[in-house]
Amino acid sequence: MEPIRKHFFSDMSVMLGRSMRHIFRSMDTIITVTIMPIAFMLLFVYVFGGAIETGTDNYVNYLLPGILLIAISSGIAYTAYRLFMDMQGGIFERFHSMPIARSAPLWGHVLTSLVSNAISVVVIILVALVMGFRSSADILSWLAVAGILALFTLALTWIAVIAGLSAKTVDGAGAFSYPLIFLPFISSAFVPTDSMPTVVRVFAENQPVTAIVEAIRALLTGQPVGSEIWVALAWCCGILIVAYLFAMRVYNRKAA
Repeated sequence: MEPIRKHFFSDMSVMLGRSMRHIFRSMDTIITVTIMPIAFMLLFVYVFGGAIETGTDNYVNYLLPGILLIAISSGIAYTAYRLFMDMQGGIFERFHSMPIARSAPLWGHVLTSLVSNAISVVVIILVALVMGFRSSADILSWLAVAGILALFTLALTWIAVIAGLSAKTVDGAGAFSYPLIFLPFISSAFVPTDSMPTVVRVFAENQPVTAIVEAIRALLTGQPVGSEIWVALAWCCGILIVAYLFAMRVYNRKAA
């Protein structure tokens, strides 16, 4: 067991390289993930933006944080799909018969999700810049945004791991992501919550996406963040811890 622990990081890097090669051989996954959020951004900015009152003249600045969360919510579905295919193909059993760290193949998928979603986020931000997005954030604020998005990605990725390991069909592996993609629409991502009916507003103001969107928006525009960043971090860390514990429990049961 000691040699396996000693070489955990090298095993994990090999598994990450394997998963990333699959990504780069099939770039349509990243393209698909970025096209839908960019289409939403174009639609809301150039079609609906003039009719939506947000208190700002630059709607793309208001919209971008929610679009980034939609992209990540869409991207993690591919993690569940790749895990499901590996489980069905018996790849994990083959890896477990080798002298490598038991969880290294799983971490390879998780880190691949982090890297591939980061690529999608960068592409979307570049498109937003072309559309007129401007930020007064300094380097520390950008690092804080990157940290929140990374935590959000990891939290949702571990939920994807549960789905990928537990699903009975390939469609079921990715279906869990639909509610996650829809969640930003019932938040302050597109419109202020003040305009919503009472029941919807209460839900929108107390779900994780709103706190995360508000924290990212404040950081990107150079506004005081207040307590929103701590609420956002608490949501991300709480979901991450719970999802990780459940995912490892499912993984250990499957690998037994």
